[in-house]
Amino acid sequence: MSGEALLVFDDALTAYDFGRGHPMSPIRVELTIKLARALGVLDELKVVPAPSADDALLETVHTAEYVDAVKRAGLDPTESDPTHGLGTSDTYCFPQMHEASAHIVGASVEAARAVWEGDVLHAANIAGGLHHAMPNLASGFCVYNDPAIAIQWLLDHGAERVAYVDVDVHHGDGVQAVFYNDPRVLTVSLHESPTTLFPGTGGAGETGGPDAEGTAVNIALPPSTDDAGWLRAFHAVVPDVVKAFRPSVLVTQHGCDSHAKDPLAHLSKSIDGQRAAYLALHDLAHEVAGGKWVATGGGGYAILDVVPRAWTHLLAIVAGAPIDPSTEVPESWRDDVQRRFGRSAPRLMTDGHDASYAAWSTGYNPGTWLDRSIKATRDASFPLLGLDPTY
Repeated sequence: MSGEALLVFDDALTAYDFGRGHPMSPIRVELTIKLARALGVLDELKVVPAPSADDALLETVHTAEYVDAVKRAGLDPTESDPTHGLGTSDTYCFPQMHEASAHIVGASVEAARAVWEGDVLHAANIAGGLHHAMPNLASGFCVYNDPAIAIQWLLDHGAERVAYVDVDVHHGDGVQAVFYNDPRVLTVSLHESPTTLFPGTGGAGETGGPDAEGTAVNIALPPSTDDAGWLRAFHAVVPDVVKAFRPSVLVTQHGCDSHAKDPLAHLSKSIDGQRAAYLALHDLAHEVAGGKWVATGGGGYAILDVVPRAWTHLLAIVAGAPIDPSTEVPESWRDDVQRRFGRSAPRLMTDGHDASYAAWSTGYNPGTWLDRSIKATRDASFPLLGLDPTY
């Protein structure tokens, strides 16, 4: 084990629920916890309940006007407030929306606090990662931006520099926007190209505001990018920029909607490629931040086939006890899925894919969209961080 680790979780976190038919079902969190428990992962973690964030904490990132709007929307979910992105076609209103959303924020801030104050090296909130919310606007299923609030808490409590790495298939636009002109925060996002996927931002040229040039790094990947391509892009950019930034702590968002089976996007990663990314981020936290690592969940809408296995791997890595990919999914968990949903669940903790990749040093191929995207990011961001964008 690489250091005592923490999961912030209680059943009430699944109250973040847009209702029947919405892709962001809390069932995915529930099933992850059940699978992690069945595999003994939770035995390797200290599990603590999540506090709720008060208004003062929420307003370190969000406006008081917006917090009040969320409260009103939760009291009467039949009313929409498009000015604040509430009751839209993606971010529905639901009863007690403020309370459920503030609880998720509290969980991520508690994870950050436990790491920063030295209770543990690693901490996770898989119900979090709501990275699209803006200071005055809900967006993309996200009401309050828990990663941004956790980062702001770290800054307010003495962290000199925080690096945020987002591996969700969608651009981490909300976190980037909050800290775009703050030189203390590096935001790095690997996502499907904004030309083919929501939210339509995250091009290589988005590199930070005038007081923080180089502190936003974006790698926009072509549709159908698989494990080998995704990992090539990750390793061609992420370790170098994070090391150059020298963060005090690493905060990561682990949306697993980059999987080939995800219904809302177009990348082609496997469970094995996602697991490889989690391992790389764990190792990076130890290399650059003394092991201080705060991990959140995020997107992921293949709620039976993908999310529980991906995030159980994440929790095992947070715990310092990675699961062998060939491990069988416990029969008790599979039986529960069959009984509740009338369909078979995966039998193994792997998709059977090889997570190897060709390093960037093997050469640039301008004939591929992938390599052109990697080069665009290196050319735009590396010089601003004092790095050489060439091989």
